[in-house]
Amino acid sequence: MDFAVGLSCIFLLVFLFLRLPVFIAILGATSLYFLLHPELKSVIFAQRVLAGGQSIPLLAIPFFVCAGVFMNYTGVTKRIVDFCEALVGNVVGGIGHVTVLVATLMGGLSGSNLADAAMEAKMLVPEMEKRGFSKAFGSVLVATSAIITPLIPPGIAMIIYGSIANVSIGKLFIAGIGPGLILCVALMLLVGFVSYRRGYRSPYKVDTSPKRILQTFKGAFLPLCLPIIIIGGIRIGAFTPTEAGSVAIVYSLLLGVIFREMTLKDVVKGMKETVLTSAAIMLIIAAASAFAWVLTKEKIPQYFTSLFVDRLNSAVVFLLCVNAFLLFIGMFIEGNAAMIILVPLLAPLAKHFGIDEIHFAMVVIFNFALGALSPPMGTLMFVTCSITKCKMGTFIKEAVPFYILLVGCLMLLTFVPAFSTGIVNLVY
Repeated sequence: MDFAVGLSCIFLLVFLFLRLPVFIAILGATSLYFLLHPELKSVIFAQRVLAGGQSIPLLAIPFFVCAGVFMNYTGVTKRIVDFCEALVGNVVGGIGHVTVLVATLMGGLSGSNLADAAMEAKMLVPEMEKRGFSKAFGSVLVATSAIITPLIPPGIAMIIYGSIANVSIGKLFIAGIGPGLILCVALMLLVGFVSYRRGYRSPYKVDTSPKRILQTFKGAFLPLCLPIIIIGGIRIGAFTPTEAGSVAIVYSLLLGVIFREMTLKDVVKGMKETVLTSAAIMLIIAAASAFAWVLTKEKIPQYFTSLFVDRLNSAVVFLLCVNAFLLFIGMFIEGNAAMIILVPLLAPLAKHFGIDEIHFAMVVIFNFALGALSPPMGTLMFVTCSITKCKMGTFIKEAVPFYILLVGCLMLLTFVPAFSTGIVNLVY
């Protein structure tokens, strides 16, 4: 390995530990490599950064971000919360179950785990406290439930992975349904167990009659059709995954007109939020793409391939090593940036060991989703705690059972490929 590459990697970790913005940390490390190689002109550096954000499939990111933002202004969230409460409001730990269900259903509408975590932290954690839940438990539950968002279509992580590894984004969308539902059920079981042990019960009876379920379902029906429209449209060839993003925007605006809760002022505000969120994501992608080019130029993927092939002769051992490695990396590096850097290294190895590309994609995405919750750099943890004012140490202590559950789900997803590929095989 070239000395400049090693030094750049060290500086990247140092920059991240100094809490610099992710894209600045990556650009700084890449710049160092070019400075140590004077024969490489600076124009190449600029070209690689610009090229990183010019992939056509990446156009879907601002589209789906915009659709998700608009959904928050149409009153969709309140309708889905009401529907979920009508279903499970009187179960032990009712509002906790509602939180998990809302995250699962909203994941198919927004595509952004941070946006979902912020929204649920503002709306549901105060409600959980009113009903006897501790602030720490509510905060952890919201942050953990937000992990479902990258798994349920249309997750932004799937778009990024598909564009990097040249894997069908439509198939990735469908593959995410299985892992998302597994995590939803597992979290609800844990919520029920903890609520039973601690006596978390609603202080008043919630109306869960068939009449209210039907009434709230009518309000939530149209928003819940969006994932079906996206997946169905992609499957029958009506539009591409990129075009599906624009369809989602039109559909969200249509809901705003139908529900009469989104004004022109909200549209302008939503577009501003879209620009800021999309710019943050695309800056990270562009910077990470340039760093990935450096690794490819230095033949790091080939080095890792030969290293793994020489030392490992089992797909099981390979998957275990990848899980441990990605969980560790996810603690320090933002998931989308790490994915752009590492997928070109790991995807060829997975292919060598005969691992299905869709299955491996979901394992990688789940790992980085879990990393967003893990200290010391977990973005979901920071966002949720900043809103709920929960102390970080209390959050981490309360999150231990959730971490154990998530690792268990990861192992299940890793060694039972049918959870990822089963629905894909049925549809395709």
